[in-house]
Amino acid sequence: MRIDQLLGQGKPTISFEFFPPKTDAGFASLYKTIDELKPINPSYVSVTYGAGGSTREKTVALVERIQRELSIRAMAHLTCVGHTSSEIGKILDDLWNAGIRNVLALRGDPPAGQSQFVATEGGFANADELVSFVKSRNNFCIGVAGYPEGHPQCLNRTRDLEYLKRKVDNGGCFVTTQLFFDNAEFYRFRDEARSMGIRVPIMAGIMPITNVAQIKRFVSMCGAKIPHRLLVKMEAVENDPDAVHGTGVEYAAMQCRDLLFNDVDGLHFYTLNKSKATTDICKSLDVNHAY
Repeated sequence: MRIDQLLGQGKPTISFEFFPPKTDAGFASLYKTIDELKPINPSYVSVTYGAGGSTREKTVALVERIQRELSIRAMAHLTCVGHTSSEIGKILDDLWNAGIRNVLALRGDPPAGQSQFVATEGGFANADELVSFVKSRNNFCIGVAGYPEGHPQCLNRTRDLEYLKRKVDNGGCFVTTQLFFDNAEFYRFRDEARSMGIRVPIMAGIMPITNVAQIKRFVSMCGAKIPHRLLVKMEAVENDPDAVHGTGVEYAAMQCRDLLFNDVDGLHFYTLNKSKATTDICKSLDVNHAY
C-alpha cells in the first residue's frame, strides 16, 4: 500500500486531497464526494491536518476509513505544529497500527492568531527534521512539499530548493507541489530541482478555480500567482457561478493536458471536498486510473 511502489512505472499517478470536516453533515458530504470520485480509480488520496494539529484524531480516523472501507490507498498529512516528538511518535504508531503506510511530512502553518511559526518545546522546527523522525519510525513512505513559486517565507528560490533537497535526503520518497496556475513555473522548478540532485518523482498540485474570491485568498496565503490573462477572464464572470466553474475547469484541464504531455510524474487535485470540478477535468482528460 506504499505510494512509492506505484512510481516509476511509466504511468502518472492521479490523486485527490481532502480535509476532515468539522461536522457530521460535513463528513456525510465528504463521503458522498469520495464515492463520486472513486470511479476515477485514484492512485491514492491524502487527508490534511488542521492548524495546530486540530484535526489529529479526525485525520487518522478518516484515512483509516477510506483505506479500510473504500479500498483506496490513503496518505495522512502530519505537521510539526503543536506537538512534541513523543506525541508525533504516538500519532505515527496509531497510523501504522491502522494500516496506513503513507505520510506527508510538513512543517505546517502557525495556529490561528500567530504570524510566525514557533517550534514546540521538544518538537521539530522544520519539515526536514520531521522527515528524519518519521523515517526512523517503521517503514513509512514519506511525501514532502515543494513550492514551484517559492515558499511564502523563503528568502530565495535557491534556498527553497536547498530545503527541499534536505527533506528528500532525509527520507522523502516523492514531492507534491503547492498549487500553481502557470506550468512554466512548474517546469522551471522541476528542472532546477533535478539540477540540484533531487531525483524523486514530483507531483503537480492542481486546484481548479470554482470561486474567484476564494482563490484570491488562497494564493495570497500560499505564494502562488494567477496569470494576468486568467485573472481577467475569471473576474469577468465571477458573479456567474456556472461560468466560473466552466472557465476554471477548462483552464485546469488545459494545464493537466500540457503537464501530461510533458511527462509529469503525477497530478494531485486539491478538491476542497467537492467532486464536480475534479470529475469534469478527469473526464475531459479521459483519465481512469487503476493501480
